[in-house]
Amino acid sequence: MKISVLHFLKDLENNNNREWFNDHKSRFTDAREELILFVEELTKEISVFDEEIGKVDPAKSIFRIYRDTRFSQNKDPYKTNFGANIGVKNAGYYLHIQPGQSFLAGGIYMLENDKLKELRNEISYNADTFQQIINETSFRGYFGGLSEEGKLKRVPLGFDKEDPMAEYLKLKHFVAVRPVADKELLEKDAPGKFAAMYKSLKPLKDFLNTPFR
Repeated sequence: MKISVLHFLKDLENNNNREWFNDHKSRFTDAREELILFVEELTKEISVFDEEIGKVDPAKSIFRIYRDTRFSQNKDPYKTNFGANIGVKNAGYYLHIQPGQSFLAGGIYMLENDKLKELRNEISYNADTFQQIINETSFRGYFGGLSEEGKLKRVPLGFDKEDPMAEYLKLKHFVAVRPVADKELLEKDAPGKFAAMYKSLKPLKDFLNTPFR
């Protein structure tokens, strides 16, 4: 990835207004095209071990840079990051590009309540398989474990509080995250290196999609 992508995002963070953005629209267009090329190479690398990712359209996987400010106190019109959701089902891979705050992630985020209950049931019924996946050496080495963002204090209603998987049933999101330094983004072989990290996420991604196939 070219450093110009990070420079654009940094400048946008310091000038988050429509006038500046319109005056520098060509820089945004160039940065977005560079990101599309990066995601295209990344999807090719991932599709080697995850065939369904070969169906992903890199351009369509990238989130809009325009913020929805209708219900937010923050009225800045633009996001100061680029994000790409690389997947074709509920669980997939995610790439977040932001100077000094980039990361790779995978899993499933913000499920509807009925689907969240289905997934929790799947984890409870197939505890051994789930434990094996999240304790696998390469997954732990790259991602450490699952994020506990939004974790409940109590086991949700409908589940036994003594369930051996109780701590996982408290999770609202089933996501693993790995920070990425700016210099890693700029390495020539970054897509291949990132794909190797995503490969360790594939068993988790497949498990999380099981209830919804």
